Amino acid sequence: MLNKYARAFFTRVLTPFAAFLLRRGVSPDAVTLIGTAGVVAGALVFFPRGEFFWGTIVITLFVFSDLVDGNMARQAGVSSRWGAFLDSTLDRVADAAIFGGLALWYAGSGGNDLLCAVAIFCLASGQVVSYTKARGESIGLPVAVNGLIERAERLVISLVAAGLSGLQTFGVPSWIGVLLPVALWVVAVGSLVTLVQRVVTVRREAAEADAAEAPAGSPGGDGAGDGRVQGGTA
Repeated sequence: MLNKYARAFFTRVLTPFAAFLLRRGVSPDAVTLIGTAGVVAGALVFFPRGEFFWGTIVITLFVFSDLVDGNMARQAGVSSRWGAFLDSTLDRVADAAIFGGLALWYAGSGGNDLLCAVAIFCLASGQVVSYTKARGESIGLPVAVNGLIERAERLVISLVAAGLSGLQTFGVPSWIGVLLPVALWVVAVGSLVTLVQRVVTVRREAAEADAAEAPAGSPGGDGAGDGRVQGGTA
């Protein structure tokens, strides 16, 4: 849901900035790389030390590069498969850094093995949720479902909670720190639900596609359409 509405809003807001960068000779790929580096640095420098507020500020500033680079490519008329691949791949790197930074905090000074495990689950499930859609589309299925918690929701829920939890360093009562654990549980459960939604959708679409392609009088096509035969890499 946030992907649909928030992305459209911020794209309009950031269009003048994207045009400014193009006039300065900055390439969309450079923005993608710098944005990812900034997110990774913010997550792995600040979060493991429990500096959630400043870490969130740094990450948020660089996260918007995900909208700026695509906007630049469209304005310059240089949208490409390579750009889409680079952007998607580095999104996974950025997401891993954010939840990895939170996991390092709970494994160290945060002193909570359970929440460390939840953060790691958020990291892994986010990667798998993205993979299920990409893999389904790669074998010719539409994967016509978004799911409960997509990337935008994962980032907004986690970063807002982390930023608010970090306000403790400015004298805000310590109870606000409970927001981050709650957010991690919400993201973990929501990601699991989304994963199930996508797997069920792919199974249904695959069955429909196999049935449509099977020769007349052949109930299952004798397994000839089994997607595991082709490109079975993970």
